Amino acid sequence: MVRPVARYTASRRYVLLAFATLTAALLTTSLALRWPQAWVAVAIFTLAAAGVSLLAFRPAVEIYETHLAVGRRVIPWTEIRRVDRTRWSVPLAAYLTLADQSRVLVLHAGDAGSCAGLLRHLRRHAREALLDGIAYKQFWGEAPEAKQLPPARYPLLRPEDESEVERLFQRLKSVGRLDEK
Repeated sequence: MVRPVARYTASRRYVLLAFATLTAALLTTSLALRWPQAWVAVAIFTLAAAGVSLLAFRPAVEIYETHLAVGRRVIPWTEIRRVDRTRWSVPLAAYLTLADQSRVLVLHAGDAGSCAGLLRHLRRHAREALLDGIAYKQFWGEAPEAKQLPPARYPLLRPEDESEVERLFQRLKSVGRLDEK
């Protein structure tokens, strides 16, 4: 069985935060029974508990050499055409545009290091993709394959020595030897 290169799961802090907001919603409900204006706080805490619970129980994101697995969905690296990061860095939200022009939101509720690591893995493995609108090789600073330039020529002699060598060469060419016999 193939093992993932990396596996990213939600941080336990989100579970604790969901439990805390749900507890706050229950406490404010008992308060709202006596004071009707507290129903606003109940609604806010309930929405917060639902949102944080959705983040806390997201499926794991697994990085393989050949593909990305988000829960049960498997996306080959060759199918990813764009990796676009949103303003959210913790929790991480990144859009993947696939070859069929569909978009997939990868949402990871982890700590800052985990989110940065996942984003780095996404960018590193999606070799055929634009990364935030920049070509893969340019983003990672890899130089495009340039034409090979001829080697640089550096002068070995001073100009006056070069003229002396040229005079001797002409004499050798016309007479056949350098000595004066």
